[in-house]
Amino acid sequence: MPKRKLTRERLDALRLEAKTLLAANTREVLICAGTGCIAGGSLNIYDAVKQLCEEKGLKTRVSLKQEDGGNALHFKKTGCHGFCEMGPLLQIEPDGILYTHVKVEDAAEIVERTIMKGEVIDRLLYTLDGKTYPKDSEIPFYKLQKRLVLENCGYTDAEDLTEYIARDGYVAFEKALFEMTDEGICKEILDSGLRGRGGAGFPTGRKWDSVRKQPKGKKYVVCNGDEGDPGAFMDRSIMEGNPHSIIEGMLIAALAAGSDEGYIYVRAEYPLAVDRLRTAIEKAEKLGLLGDNIMGTPFSFHLHINRGAGAFVCGEGSALTASIEGKRGMPRVKPPRTVEHGLWGQPTVLNNVETYANVPLIIRKGAGWFRSIGTEKSSGTKAFALTGNVVNTGLIEVPMGTTLREIIYDIGGGIKDGKKFKAVQIGGPAGGCLTEEHLDMPLDFDSLKSVGAIIGSGGLVVMDEDTCMVETARFFMSFTQNESCGKCVPCREGTKRMLEILTRIVNNEGTMDDLDLLESLSATISEAALCGLGQAACNPVISTLKYFRDEYLAHVVDKHCPHCNGRKVQLVIDPKLCRGCGKCRKNCPMEAISGEIRQPHTIDTEKCIKCGACWSNCPFGAIREE
Repeated sequence: MPKRKLTRERLDALRLEAKTLLAANTREVLICAGTGCIAGGSLNIYDAVKQLCEEKGLKTRVSLKQEDGGNALHFKKTGCHGFCEMGPLLQIEPDGILYTHVKVEDAAEIVERTIMKGEVIDRLLYTLDGKTYPKDSEIPFYKLQKRLVLENCGYTDAEDLTEYIARDGYVAFEKALFEMTDEGICKEILDSGLRGRGGAGFPTGRKWDSVRKQPKGKKYVVCNGDEGDPGAFMDRSIMEGNPHSIIEGMLIAALAAGSDEGYIYVRAEYPLAVDRLRTAIEKAEKLGLLGDNIMGTPFSFHLHINRGAGAFVCGEGSALTASIEGKRGMPRVKPPRTVEHGLWGQPTVLNNVETYANVPLIIRKGAGWFRSIGTEKSSGTKAFALTGNVVNTGLIEVPMGTTLREIIYDIGGGIKDGKKFKAVQIGGPAGGCLTEEHLDMPLDFDSLKSVGAIIGSGGLVVMDEDTCMVETARFFMSFTQNESCGKCVPCREGTKRMLEILTRIVNNEGTMDDLDLLESLSATISEAALCGLGQAACNPVISTLKYFRDEYLAHVVDKHCPHCNGRKVQLVIDPKLCRGCGKCRKNCPMEAISGEIRQPHTIDTEKCIKCGACWSNCPFGAIREE
């Protein structure tokens, strides 16, 4: 990148140059370098294929900066392709050939047969019901999606700013900076119908306009990349695969709100996302897209990364801002709202990763274009992490209003092993269970709200006929209780009591009174908890009691659940992780834990009532279920 000061004219010239370089690519080798495929060895595959190509005398390049042009193979470490069930993935463009379950041992055959001779290796292609699919565009998993936010994930080098610019990156920011007013930006986002993709679905344009209208002074733009729901990885994949889309969206939000400083809050368990965001920020700063007087205008914006320690509650706005400030991540009473009193007491725009990634598309293509996708009150697309007992797990993106049946059966390939669909947990621990009667219901904010569920950040956990729904409720309550910040009594104590009751029921030791108590506690916690996470903590219990009460009765009345096979939940201490600190022993109400200081402790399962006190107090994560 040039060292001289960036101007609009210079950025346009860079874009033209980048587009020329991108168009010169005759062949590309794309290796998925998302977290999942890396864990499967994709980086070793990348090195092996590239080395073999060079040994065969083939020219290679790894970025658009190089000038050896169209005769060179362009090797890319991309973000997540989304087809996680089939990883590691390797793709050859422009042929569109997608190889699945690739191993290092396949490298030589890929180079000799496909790259050098243009032959297709059938055994590496995706096969469904006896049919083989050479091209990714033909695979139902991809064909039935509408990838907008995820469009570049899996097809571009996430660390190459030049390629992002070549694909119209920062065009929307230019337009907002030079051609739009702050009010005009807010109106465009409001007219688009974009609603927050982090859970609540609040209109994004209205939130931005509220911050814009606050008295002039210090304001902040914050991105929530905490993503704590079990099974959710939408935001992680966008941060890993298309980080500049988030930066561009935040820049536009800062223009609209009148902010000159922002933070991206990322959970520390996402090291790859942190690294790629940091690289993207550094390159944007070096070019002049971040910093002071951007492109010769009065607008300045500085962006920082803040790593969270993985507390689920820090996904809540006020807890997140408290964490950035260096305080314990705990929610506060509202009002005032974050738009009035956010980070360091200043007006703050707070949206999640996927919301910001939609913004450049809206500014560039227009509110009307965005509104043409999805439903009347829920426009655009939504990314979902499809996991559980489904054939094709992975990351998908579909128009708002797509039905569960389309997602699970058409895109997901149906239930594993030909079993029957039973339920899907949507919205994480704060969400609810949807059943067979909901398979044809459109997935949008209002439809889900009408049946007591939420989209949340977009996790979909599919369950088959063998799943015990009481155990499912117990699992999510265990997660919520363990993650409670402890600030308010309803959540801190109420979820603990509910976990005790659910554990008794799963162990076939519950009574009919326990069912009444679960419903009573759910109502109390939902009304009295301090924050939205606490208020929604009982949703999995409420929905399973409503739709699967017969399974609760099987545990309570029959003392046998056909789905649990008589299994009882037991807590044990992993001797490899236990440091012998004694915190679990001191907090056990039944004196069921014994052990010497600095030696692994043990739990007496006869005395243990599975209250979870040891679990919540262990600083080393040594308590697990068996």
